[in-house]
Amino acid sequence: MAGGWSRDGAVQDQIDDTVMDAVLAARARLAAAASAGGGETECVECGEEIPEKRRLAMPGARTCVACQSGRDARAPTVGINRRGSKDSQLR
Repeated sequence: MAGGWSRDGAVQDQIDDTVMDAVLAARARLAAAASAGGGETECVECGEEIPEKRRLAMPGARTCVACQSGRDARAPTVGINRRGSKDSQLR
């Protein structure tokens, strides 16, 4: 796929490096938020205290377990065409 003087696979290497940089940056932000006591201590929806174990497991959590479960239940499900054929999209 790579052209010119680059070796085969160079494009994929660049994509992999970009993804790895983003993952490392996200991990650094999570660690900084956890060490700074980041995140909410009270649920932004109901005002109840977010349990400490949830805050430790999910740094930056803004909702309690009950409210997050409600959010997840209301989230729309998206159908995915797993067969990849145009015919399956017509049915």
